[in-house]
Amino acid sequence: MTEQRTGRATTREAVLVDPVELAAHLAGDEPPVLLDVRWALGRDDGHEQYLAGHLPGAVYVDLDTELASMPSPEEGRHPLPAVADLEEAARRWGVREDRAVVVYDDAGGTSAARAWWLLRWAGLVDVRLLDGGLAGWTAAGLTLEAGSVTAEPGDVVLSTGALPTIDADDAAGWDGPLLDARARPRFLGEVEPVDPRAGHIPGAVSAPTADNLTEDGVFRSDDALRERFRALGVEAGAPVAVYCGSGVTAAHEVAALAAVGIDAALYPGSWSQWSNDPSRPVATGD
Repeated sequence: MTEQRTGRATTREAVLVDPVELAAHLAGDEPPVLLDVRWALGRDDGHEQYLAGHLPGAVYVDLDTELASMPSPEEGRHPLPAVADLEEAARRWGVREDRAVVVYDDAGGTSAARAWWLLRWAGLVDVRLLDGGLAGWTAAGLTLEAGSVTAEPGDVVLSTGALPTIDADDAAGWDGPLLDARARPRFLGEVEPVDPRAGHIPGAVSAPTADNLTEDGVFRSDDALRERFRALGVEAGAPVAVYCGSGVTAAHEVAALAAVGIDAALYPGSWSQWSNDPSRPVATGD
């Protein structure tokens, strides 16, 4: 695993790592920094789960406080953190200029992808998702450890803009597929558990993040992902953007697209920002 500071991931191997390969890297001379990003909407026990059992050497990352700034109706539920705050957190996690990073969770990468995307956006390229997450690691017969890990402080220097983003105005006039990564009932406007209005951005296409994964919680094959995105109107080299509820699971879709060589922009404010603005129109149904 080699560290790069420029360019984007264009292959599956640059986005994902399987448990057996990761175990080999961890046993090597330059093991990657491991980040545990257990989080789920409506739950606050990620740290307790981490303490009960995590990959050896993994540092816990709090999505709400370390991978986002303070929520607001104007910015959404998980605004992007200031780069200085992200850099301070990354150094606390032990992220170094000369060391790769692997992030994981227990939800198929749907929360860990937030850390993957943020670090990529902030200039790091050798950041990968553990394919299959915690379940894949244990299914491979690999061990966990309990308790907390405090990393030796890192020295990484971060900047912004290495991955593309869009804002609400861009989303309103987006010229290309605008993928809505939320569960389909939320897209249709049948339910809305957290945000003020139900529905989706007019012109968006329903593309639930869960459909990036197999029943075993690993990413679909390259051919299956290409076919999925082709059916959604996505073409390599053409503009595509992704949003979700608050910019978390949309990062997973950006990762799936990157794994098959497609660069996608992320709308960080996502539905939590859009639906809080009464001037923004809302569509329901298909």
